[in-house]
Amino acid sequence: MTTWPTHLPGLAWGADYNPEQWPEHVWSEDVELMRRAGVNLVSVGIFSWAKIEVSKGEYRFGWLDRVMDLLHAGGIRVDLATATAAPPPWLTTEHPEMLPVRADGVRLSHGSRQAYCPSSPIYRDRATALAAEMASHYRDHPALAAWHVGNEYACHVKRCYCDTCAASFREWLASRYTLDQLNDAWSTAFWSQGYTDFAQVLPPRVTPTFQNPAHVLDYDRFSDDAILELYKAERDVLRMVTPDVPITTNFMANWTFGDLDYWKWAREVDFVSNDHYTEAQSPDRHVELAMSADLVRGLAGGKPWLLMENSTSAVNWQRRNIAKLPGEMRRHSFQNIARGADGTLFFQWRQSRGGSERYHSAMVPHAGTETKVYREVCEVGAEYGRLTEVVGSTVDASVAVLYDFQSGWALRQDAHPTNDFDHYRHVLGYYKALWQAGVTVDFVAPGTNLSAYSLVVVPAFYAVSDAHAAVVADYVAGGGHVLVTYLSGVADQHTRVRLGGYPGAFRDVLGVWSEEFHPLREDETVTLTDGSTASLWTEHLHTRTADTVVSYEDGPLPGVPAVTRNAFGGGVAWYVACDLDEGGLSRTVENALSGAGVAVSRSPIELVRRKGDVSFLFAVNHTGTDAQIEASGVDVLSGTQVSGRLTVRAGDVVVLREEV
Repeated sequence: MTTWPTHLPGLAWGADYNPEQWPEHVWSEDVELMRRAGVNLVSVGIFSWAKIEVSKGEYRFGWLDRVMDLLHAGGIRVDLATATAAPPPWLTTEHPEMLPVRADGVRLSHGSRQAYCPSSPIYRDRATALAAEMASHYRDHPALAAWHVGNEYACHVKRCYCDTCAASFREWLASRYTLDQLNDAWSTAFWSQGYTDFAQVLPPRVTPTFQNPAHVLDYDRFSDDAILELYKAERDVLRMVTPDVPITTNFMANWTFGDLDYWKWAREVDFVSNDHYTEAQSPDRHVELAMSADLVRGLAGGKPWLLMENSTSAVNWQRRNIAKLPGEMRRHSFQNIARGADGTLFFQWRQSRGGSERYHSAMVPHAGTETKVYREVCEVGAEYGRLTEVVGSTVDASVAVLYDFQSGWALRQDAHPTNDFDHYRHVLGYYKALWQAGVTVDFVAPGTNLSAYSLVVVPAFYAVSDAHAAVVADYVAGGGHVLVTYLSGVADQHTRVRLGGYPGAFRDVLGVWSEEFHPLREDETVTLTDGSTASLWTEHLHTRTADTVVSYEDGPLPGVPAVTRNAFGGGVAWYVACDLDEGGLSRTVENALSGAGVAVSRSPIELVRRKGDVSFLFAVNHTGTDAQIEASGVDVLSGTQVSGRLTVRAGDVVVLREEV
């Protein structure tokens, strides 16, 4: 089975291409400008359903045939979409029952995109029929490099609560529980919720007050499975017709989205692709980009992956859509390549004149080619052409972060000790400390064999099964080092609290127990004995076998341990029981790294290695001043020989083919 877009000449570089938005005479110009920019891969047809199937069973491929032929003649490969991301108005008008329903019972209308219920048999039948027609029509087209199924699944319709979903949910539950098991798992003795028939179970629609947390979490899991089944239905149709063409769909493993368990999804694609857009107002946007890239590399099992979408400059959907500074797009592109991507694409090729994304940047802006954006696009495209040796190389890491999407689902629910906790940003805080320490990390799923790592960070692993908890304990007993943060181990996989004191599943390995959570008031901070501060979260912690590293100096818990370290078997387990400030968090992380034998190498620039037959050092300077590091080799981008000292100019990127 092919696991990468076929016949790509080096790193992938390109964009979503939407020629149907433009008069046909523009298409030839597009291909010429693509060639000038070094584009070698474009995604085509993502939102073209209404243009391809104009009524039920009436397909018009002529315009798309001409686009495919033009791209092929220009030497540009095509990641061809199944065009099912946005059902056409004729379909939703004929079948309004396929439209999604909110938790409050409101049925959404067409007029944007993703207007379908994931459990709708009508949508599934028409989507798979279109995928089959696309596969049959383009199976032998020489431009076809890969299939792009759907688009950003669940981006807008994360959950549907219609009667069709209700029936499917009941079937999903019946395949996993007996009624007695369901009532036990959901703790339905609370508030008289006991079920005597599966027919009584509904989706977690709007209720008078707080919903059952286990019910909500299982509905999240059901919805994730239902949407994944949609993808697989199209994928399987494509596979039957074009078995040698790789298939993907674009994930959104980033700060904007967390509603699908991508560890499951990653097993179902031939290669992992992801969309990433920076948070424009954040001064740490490049750090979050690095975290997203490392997470996606983890989803890909360490293999190369594709950045399917990012932006050349401003987007259109943030509160203030700030343009990227000169050189920023270039740095972002190389960050992704450094962290394992074998290509980066943008949304989109040519900036739209109309529609809701008309102010979203593109490779060719409204102002045309005599612009900063297009000049940078051409510059980076030429530089990618010099990096063919990088293709297929991988990134090594001795530290891992255990990332659990489903704990994020559980922790975003209401009725927790604080509603101000953000799972992704909590993980990002620890990632930033590792990034600042110059440590490259892998992201791993719950249950992963951890023996390859010197240190594993376990942030807010909240809803933990016994089996997954045992993997962590066995790793430490065997000599591994872990750093576990608050809100880990508190509940089982059904969100039932583990009794006997927090952090539940990890009490023994951490050598501590907590009798009560003490979240802090808004804007309240407490001081710790090392001079650092904590906000948001503290807890009344007791040590059993652990040593106290840092305690609270004031606040509601003076003298109580805040950070502990425990020897367990042959290894060491750290526990951080509070929300440390950046300095305290960095010190704690660096102490854990040093104890695990991992070198801390703070540098003013971002340094990552990719290794294959040779080693490439990527040096990205996000600062406004020049920086120097010790390195030797050839700067592949400039051809300059470097002997001993490498200077990376302010805002610049160097890719060094290292001398061994």
